Amino acid sequence: FELETAGVLKAGKKFWALAKTGKETALKGKDVVGGYLLLATSCDGTLATTATLTSIRVVCNNTLTVALNGAASAVKVPHNTVFDGQAVKKQLGVAVSHWGSFMARMKTLSERKIRSHEAMQYFLNVLCHSDQQQNSTKSGLVNERALKRVQELYDGSGKGADLASASGTAWGLLNAVTEYVDHERRARSQEYRLDSAWFGQGAALKQRALDQAMQLVA
Repeated sequence: FELETAGVLKAGKKFWALAKTGKETALKGKDVVGGYLLLATSCDGTLATTATLTSIRVVCNNTLTVALNGAASAVKVPHNTVFDGQAVKKQLGVAVSHWGSFMARMKTLSERKIRSHEAMQYFLNVLCHSDQQQNSTKSGLVNERALKRVQELYDGSGKGADLASASGTAWGLLNAVTEYVDHERRARSQEYRLDSAWFGQGAALKQRALDQAMQLVA
């Protein structure tokens, strides 16, 4: 792995680093996706020392955890245990070996054409999923705003939305959500948005978007 960038979140309470895995795949229309390792730990105990295989779409910097079929997406070492670097490397080696099958699935998404009613149903399934949200007027308004925005991103305003791999495809649907979560979802600051997109509600939203997209090609 080759370290590319690093930083802190929450006033230094969390440390993170991104390292290249050397894996890279191009979908049709020169839509390049790279494999990275997201490393993170916290000083306040809110996050275990974590290593997660992550894909980054070059055209828009959208990030997505490489996880399919319920497989463990991250190697986690609680702070109350000894960090065994060799054991973690072994587990990461297994995770990185999943890259090919993950990108093969992404290729099937890029080849799955989507009708307009399917797109709206997909966004509804991803963004308006819980009874709690449906019962909340405020959340309803937030969801309405989010629905409108992801539809716009999908319809052409998203970065790379016009590429052959994404235009009118399930891959385009997935990236409309990941771009929204990573770059536009309401947050107190970009730092809070990033924390959510990697470790919080945003990460869960992206995972749901991936699961729903895979159902379209099941």
